Amino acid sequence: MLELRPCCEQCAKRLPPASLEARICSYECTYCAHCVETVLHNVCPNCGSGFTARPIRPALDRRSGNYLGNDPASTRELVRPVDASSFAPLLASLRDVPPEQR
Repeated sequence: MLELRPCCEQCAKRLPPASLEARICSYECTYCAHCVETVLHNVCPNCGSGFTARPIRPALDRRSGNYLGNDPASTRELVRPVDASSFAPLLASLRDVPPEQR
C-alpha cells in the first residue's frame, strides 16, 4: 500500500492525497514536480531511479472498501533536502540515462 506521503522531501511543499504535483520513485521517495524537474532532473537522490506521477487513491468507496477513508494518507513528514555536492556525482552519471535503463 502506498504511503501517500504528505510533502516534498526537498522543499516541504504540501502534497495532499489528490495532488497532481506529487512524484514518487520505486521506493516511494516523494517530491513535487518542480523539484523533480529542476533540482533532481528525474534522478532519485536515494536510489538513482526515475520518478512517475503518484497515483491518486479514490476518495469515495466505490468498491470493497478500497478508498482513502479506509486507507488514509500518511501524516509522517520526511523532509531531507538534497546536498548538492554529494548528489552531483550520482546526477552526472545518471542524468542522461533513461530510468528504464538504470
